[in-house]
Amino acid sequence: MTAPSADLSRLLRPRSIAVVGGLEASEVIRQCRKAGFSGKLYAVNPKLETMEGLPCLASVADLPEPPDACFIGVNRRLTIEVVRALSAMGAGGAVCYASGFRESGGEGEALNEALLAAAGDLPILGPNCYGLINYMEGAALWPDQHGGKPEERGVAILAQSGNMAINFTMSRRGLPLAFVAALGNQAQIGLSAMTEALAEDERITAIGLHIEGIGHPDRFARALLKARARGIPVVALKTGKSEAGSALAMSHTASLAGGGAAMDAFLSRLGVPQLPSVPAFLETLKLLHVHGVLPGRDIASMSCSGGEASLMADSIVGRRLSFRALTPAQHDRIKATLSELVAVSNPLDYHTFIWAQEERLVETFSAMMQAGFDLTCLVIDFPREDRCLSRDWEVTTRAFAKAAKQSGARGALVASLAESLPERVAAEMSAQGVASFGGFEEALLAAEAAADIGEAWSRPAPELAEIPPLKEGTARSLSEWNAKRLLAREGLPLPEGGLAASAADAVAMAEELGYPLVVKAVANDLSHKSELGAVRLNLVDADQVAEAAEALLPLGKGLLVERMVSDGVCEIIAGIQRDPVVGPCLLVGSGGVLVELLADSKLLVLPASRAELGEALDGLKAGKLLAGYRGKPQGDREALLDALEAIQRFALAEAGNLLELDVNPIIVRPEGKGVVAVDALIKQIV
Repeated sequence: MTAPSADLSRLLRPRSIAVVGGLEASEVIRQCRKAGFSGKLYAVNPKLETMEGLPCLASVADLPEPPDACFIGVNRRLTIEVVRALSAMGAGGAVCYASGFRESGGEGEALNEALLAAAGDLPILGPNCYGLINYMEGAALWPDQHGGKPEERGVAILAQSGNMAINFTMSRRGLPLAFVAALGNQAQIGLSAMTEALAEDERITAIGLHIEGIGHPDRFARALLKARARGIPVVALKTGKSEAGSALAMSHTASLAGGGAAMDAFLSRLGVPQLPSVPAFLETLKLLHVHGVLPGRDIASMSCSGGEASLMADSIVGRRLSFRALTPAQHDRIKATLSELVAVSNPLDYHTFIWAQEERLVETFSAMMQAGFDLTCLVIDFPREDRCLSRDWEVTTRAFAKAAKQSGARGALVASLAESLPERVAAEMSAQGVASFGGFEEALLAAEAAADIGEAWSRPAPELAEIPPLKEGTARSLSEWNAKRLLAREGLPLPEGGLAASAADAVAMAEELGYPLVVKAVANDLSHKSELGAVRLNLVDADQVAEAAEALLPLGKGLLVERMVSDGVCEIIAGIQRDPVVGPCLLVGSGGVLVELLADSKLLVLPASRAELGEALDGLKAGKLLAGYRGKPQGDREALLDALEAIQRFALAEAGNLLELDVNPIIVRPEGKGVVAVDALIKQIV
């Protein structure tokens, strides 16, 4: 693939476009003219005299100048030859429409390599892709219809599906779409390079990514961080989240980290929210275009209906948003603008007493907006304009826009139905600095996503690390004893104890350690010992130790004798799972024997900062125990963080051969007394 720093400016913002081919090429000419392209257009087809009124050249070599961009609409073999000629003449880039490359396997793999070799330094989009449309430049290297229109600025959408890209352009939600591209096979130019290039354009207000998969997470992360540095928020519509974790996973970590959790953690860490649906994806981009990221999660809602106010109040349940209560002063300021029959609250039902009275509406709306919410919403559904009049609704939206401007607040219209917010109204409001949403759920999802980005941006940018690829070799599981010794080198605290070869050795060791004790069978492939009956707990004298040792010796190749920890505040699991795309991730969760039943965990991409580790702990159910639940002592949080950092150091140092790691449980003792890693499991390549 082309490096993310490759210059794509000529391809994305061309002043001259050449088309090569027949029907698809002629359609590109029509679409460029429809979009208002003012640059030079050239047609190449040896069998035609003219194409859409342009004289046809016999070959690319006959072009009077190296084009900034070229749409190639010929078969796959001829595509390679055209790309070679464009590269040799110094063209700016090309869209390769043909299919039958890597996606088809077999011969397609070889043709893909030949295409890359022919391209050299020439940026190519595709193959097997529709291309791109820059609505700001009127450049439509696109062989089909689309629903966009010229824009001076707006959002960009990158899709890995051509049909989804077309669907995005057909939206009637008032989304100012400034750029769209379908990336196809991404043989050379992928999401990373395109995201980075778009982040350099000051006219792009937000970027939406329709992601089916990413090939180089390190490059992708750098591109996202560049967008962040430029103040351009990015959101994702991610597919493939239904992937099931392996039912045969050796560790608890592998079981808990299935189903795309690593990619979720990766995007979340980089401040890229994932939206669950196409409507939510588009509505979030609209909000980000108008207002950018939200600094907080306090929102307000106003409507002239109690039913709408109740629906908004219900819709926020379970969301990471808040209808913050009004202070007495704010309450009184709003109350002074309304009838004495109106009860003031948030959400606010301002009734119909001031309906169609623009100045009074401005007063009420301004009073609410002056309360300093992160987003103030006006619930309003327009009537059908083919059967009804909407002039009174126009009064309301005009008053809301005035109030937003006067107060400097972030305002948004919210319709309960997408079809109840005309596209023209959404566009007009956007031009006046007011966002608009079609649907309560979409509005709250968008606000939540914008607040998530704001929260992520308020923290230092995450540290990136070069993770080596996994080595080739045979997978091997270590015994608990060997796993613990490796982790101890990084500073992970372990119970007092040692390895015994016989029952007599176990008893002798027990007398030296003191009671109560734990005795475990030890072997390389002995995982989930509790389920196999390979653990005996709370042994209080030599006879019990001897009996346990005799019973457990046949299950393994030795015995692990350790002091029991009896003053634990809570139990935590920490583990490493290697995702095939993202690489090693650290899982932190509520631990112990109920770990998978509780499924209370957080996955973090390595390396995670101490602050990120702390946030993960605070978000667990076990975090309440750690903080001292109902008068119980607080756990040693700092010692637990030290232990998690030790596990992370080991994982990074061994990233080239570490497959899985489980430390479960880590028993957290009262504050000042530390933590103890009771059990450990490691699977690695040898």
